[in-house]
Amino acid sequence: MRTLFLNPPSFERFDGGASSRWPASREIESYWYPVWLCYPAGMLPDSKVVDAPPHGISIEQTVAMSRDFELLVLFTSTPGFQVDVRMAEMMKDANPKLKVAFVGPPVTIEPEPTLRASSAIDFVVRREFDYQIVEYANGKPLAELGGVSYRKNGSVVNNPDAPPIENLDALPWVTRVYQRDLDITRYNVPFLLNPFVAFYTSRGCPALCTFCLWPQTHSGHRWRLRSSDDVANEVRFAREAFPHVKEFFFDDDTFNYQKARTIELCRKLKPLGATWSCTSRVTTDYDTLKAMKEAGCRLLIVGYESGDPQILKNIKKGATIDMAARFTANCKKLGILVHGDFIVGLPGETRESIRRTIDFAKRLDTETIQVSIAHPYPGTEFYEYARRNNLITIDSMTDEKGHQLPNVVYPGLDRAELVDWVERFYGEYYFRPRVIWRVVRRAVFDSSERKRLAKEAREYLALRSKRKKFVAEHKRNQPAAANAGD
Repeated sequence: MRTLFLNPPSFERFDGGASSRWPASREIESYWYPVWLCYPAGMLPDSKVVDAPPHGISIEQTVAMSRDFELLVLFTSTPGFQVDVRMAEMMKDANPKLKVAFVGPPVTIEPEPTLRASSAIDFVVRREFDYQIVEYANGKPLAELGGVSYRKNGSVVNNPDAPPIENLDALPWVTRVYQRDLDITRYNVPFLLNPFVAFYTSRGCPALCTFCLWPQTHSGHRWRLRSSDDVANEVRFAREAFPHVKEFFFDDDTFNYQKARTIELCRKLKPLGATWSCTSRVTTDYDTLKAMKEAGCRLLIVGYESGDPQILKNIKKGATIDMAARFTANCKKLGILVHGDFIVGLPGETRESIRRTIDFAKRLDTETIQVSIAHPYPGTEFYEYARRNNLITIDSMTDEKGHQLPNVVYPGLDRAELVDWVERFYGEYYFRPRVIWRVVRRAVFDSSERKRLAKEAREYLALRSKRKKFVAEHKRNQPAAANAGD
């Protein structure tokens, strides 16, 4: 079956979740590679990956494509699900013979509601979907595919789960699919060098963070590794295929979870002379960081989450404030840049804990930060906590553009105040002389950076204005909540 792998158009500047860690629109336009879709696409020569958001492909253009394919595999997300359902219906109207499969975290957690959402959806594949899609496209019946849910005689059939894929080296290199189907210059992440190429060296994450979407719904907690030779060989291929690439990004849930494996991989990467960045936990020691730096590591994305010790315990982070401070100091000593991720609204959050987190972030003083609003996604332990304690609101988790809005509130912290705290966090962090100088210095000495920073500033200031408007309107409509925050 000729197969279309689709990350569909949705909100403006919303990349959906086909690989992005946080399926919501960001403050600054960002696009991550649809890595998950590219694995099965690499096993089906007569297939095509369409990543609509970064390539500017409209709903109308996407619907028109449906006539050229027999199978549609659509990667959906919780915020974009209703739009994705309508997209599938439009494509099926244009080509009634088209078979439609939905994949992604929401279908793993709620396969039956997904199938009942629309008759246009023929089946879903829970968790990893690589081999099931390939086998179905090659003629294998749904009844014989593990992890598949489908309708039969008016009921939903849930086949037994498929085991996680253990031999990751047997999967194709996604960079070959990028070369075939994608324009890599369309992918932009503010803290990475551009153009960049991203892919995985592992799947799954042993950490038990209660809020994290992917290990709990899609990739699993079992940590499975590609061989260091396979990773190095893909980097070597990608450098030749994309000679203008400035950086590689290893988009694993946690790249350097195990010291021995990280050091072994660094030995294979070092001779290649490539610049790369990756995710990291603050539990990584100095010797491992040193090996990474010597092998070409430039930047780490680090989930600090909170500067409050009790919040870290509540979310089962498996790390402490002291670990985070020591790790950050080691990175600075070695010259490794850090992009720090923080979250407002985690279990147990108060005004005092948010204040501690902001002050902690300023003490760490990483190169850049991202501040997210905590979202209890279905299927996560955080969701169950919020549901048990009646903390989830009926309000949308995103606005009409896909930007985050709180859908979990705590006593004394309403939705408007959580949004306001995000803006205060950014403002206090970035409007400091030392940080302003960092940004200005980049702009002065690099013309391409100057243009990009100007664009990012415009986008951020526009969203900042919009958030302030949301807070003001919320307070006007709910004076009691406003008085509680005085």
